[in-house]
Amino acid sequence: MTPRSKSRGTVLPIVLLLSSMMLVTAGAWLETSIVATRSAASLRDRVQAFHAADSALARCGRMAVDSPDPPQNASTNEPAGWRVKASFEGAGASAIAPFVAWPYARRVPQCLIESWSRSGDADARSYLVTARGFGASGDAESWLQLEIEVAGNSVTRRWRRVVAKPF
Repeated sequence: MTPRSKSRGTVLPIVLLLSSMMLVTAGAWLETSIVATRSAASLRDRVQAFHAADSALARCGRMAVDSPDPPQNASTNEPAGWRVKASFEGAGASAIAPFVAWPYARRVPQCLIESWSRSGDADARSYLVTARGFGASGDAESWLQLEIEVAGNSVTRRWRRVVAKPF
């Protein structure tokens, strides 16, 4: 028997084994790239929602500071209207849309301006501005708040992020 006849048929299993290893590796890379793409799209949506809320917060904050009218019915407690769904949705919603449209978003951003009497000074005005921004998908939503105190020519702003959806 020649050495060539002893090795017949061993090449095929080796080639099949190498091919299957390459196929498994390619499948794992494909799955990894799909997960990375979904993660990047989700991050893009969250950033889009954050920027929408931030822009609405800036515009509504300017509207509150520039408003010549003193706050009506301001209580000393922190306003809680932003925690109520009816303030942002429905026919009687008191939230406003500071922009006509917002690109690549499911909805335009909204903001709610609530007055409160934070200090005992009669000349001081205080506002709690809550902004809500949306991304392209249904679950990308960002909430931001700005506490504003206006006393004479002095304007103090305190920014905070609402971590969870309040309603």
